[in-house]
Amino acid sequence: MEPDLFLPQALCKATMVKKVAIIGAGISGLASIRSCLEEGLEPTCFEKGEDVGGLWKFSDHVEEGRASIYQSVFTNSSKEMTCFPDFPFPDDFPNFMHNSKLQEYITMFAKEKNLLKYIQFKTIVSSVNKRPDFSTTGQWDVITEKDGKKESAVFDAVMICSGHHVYPNIPKESFPGIKLFKGTCFHSRDYKEPGMFKGKRVLVIGLGNSGCDIASELSHIAEKVIISSRSGSWVMSRVWDEGYPWDMLFITRFETFLKNTLPTVISDWWYMKQMNARFKHENYGLMPLNGTLRKEPVFNDELPARILCGVVTIKPNVKEFTEDSAIFEDGTVFKSIDCVIFATGYNYAYPFLDDSIIKSRDNEVTLFKGIFPPPLEKPTLAVIGLVQSLGAVIPTTDLQSRWAVQVIKGTCPLPSVKDMMNDIDEKMGKKLKLFGKSDTIQTDYVVYMDELASFIGAKPNIPWLFLTDPKLALEVYFGPCTPYQFRLVGPGKWPGARNAILTQWDRLLKPMTTRVVGSPLKPCLFCNWFRPVLISVVSIAAFIVLF
Repeated sequence: MEPDLFLPQALCKATMVKKVAIIGAGISGLASIRSCLEEGLEPTCFEKGEDVGGLWKFSDHVEEGRASIYQSVFTNSSKEMTCFPDFPFPDDFPNFMHNSKLQEYITMFAKEKNLLKYIQFKTIVSSVNKRPDFSTTGQWDVITEKDGKKESAVFDAVMICSGHHVYPNIPKESFPGIKLFKGTCFHSRDYKEPGMFKGKRVLVIGLGNSGCDIASELSHIAEKVIISSRSGSWVMSRVWDEGYPWDMLFITRFETFLKNTLPTVISDWWYMKQMNARFKHENYGLMPLNGTLRKEPVFNDELPARILCGVVTIKPNVKEFTEDSAIFEDGTVFKSIDCVIFATGYNYAYPFLDDSIIKSRDNEVTLFKGIFPPPLEKPTLAVIGLVQSLGAVIPTTDLQSRWAVQVIKGTCPLPSVKDMMNDIDEKMGKKLKLFGKSDTIQTDYVVYMDELASFIGAKPNIPWLFLTDPKLALEVYFGPCTPYQFRLVGPGKWPGARNAILTQWDRLLKPMTTRVVGSPLKPCLFCNWFRPVLISVVSIAAFIVLF
């Protein structure tokens, strides 16, 4: 479904919404508070914890109902791709940050935008229910609890920003004999630091980011670490061509255009060649069962070296457990296991809300553009942050919340329920082809961001830019698709966006040039895309000649 389903903004009739309840003060919640304020709405944010940051607020113990990370977590997206679109990271911040550094930035943003006064900390949202007159008012009854005292309030809209890394998925039923296992067994959510694993024999189930991080970290002190993977995964380095951050070269408009336009056989070949550029995954036991699927890769700079050194071993899926061992599908056995760590992802749930609102069809999550439940009589409930892509979370939730607020406010109406459901079905078909699962929350970052931006008039007009500002146009189209691009025009336009785009490479290089050995070198944008284009043209020509 194309954005032309939406009425022109000038024809939209505004209906002012006064009070908006925002659940969660993580990245999504802060973006939503700010978007409400930009549009003249009155947000009230309820946060279970004592501080902002959500997932990125590290705690040395696991808290029920809150996301949890381990002490050594670093970002997988670089700072220029991760920031709020009108709030660049300080020049001296590293390109990939420890969780404490990102938390520092999130706190800076909340204070700079004066958001803290809209947040009620240590407050649990117990229930969110439609009011009896919802079909006409779109209002919600929200019951909260603080210090054992419950309160009820009426809100004109609700924005759910509680994330999807809270409820661990532990598929023990998929592992026969696990109940017989006498060692320690827990989910990666409970992992904090490696000290207690010194000299232990550890099995990690799952080849995602957490599983690879934990296995690599434990391999320095554990006796033996094995990762069991059912389907394999591409493993990417944060350091990409010529030493630049991977996403500054990989996530561009032009590269997205090529991958979505070239014949599938060429696009798949190119993608696999990029994934295998650092090392041959087949030789390391990491190769995905279907390498052409665009499933989210793992980002780990250390894992290949740990495998080379023999301190991490990759094995297939576990067939069954015994009291102290794991038998893999290839018949090999890992004996005397002390601990099994399930790095098997998360289930997303909203216990304060009737499940049928989000899962409106066959128990599937059915959200238009990953945000709005189509069957609601009034579009006054939005889920922010329930998408996953190669792009960073912060700019994604910023744009989601900007559009959501326009819809809630009434200045940008949604299509009909039928059209929204057709769009969801169409997207599910594309996801099945790209990611191997139709119900995944994964999405194509640039395509998704442009789609949301077009709804509110914030998508850059590339042809017009080439005519009026070619210097900027080259950076926007051939350079990294940085968040600033979505504040160049439209509501929330930021006057500093153009300069931020033209100086983004300077900020990238600043924290690295601590020992001056010449002028810092910026990448040649044309060099980055000329080679793949040339390869593609030659490949197409060869394909035509041969077939």
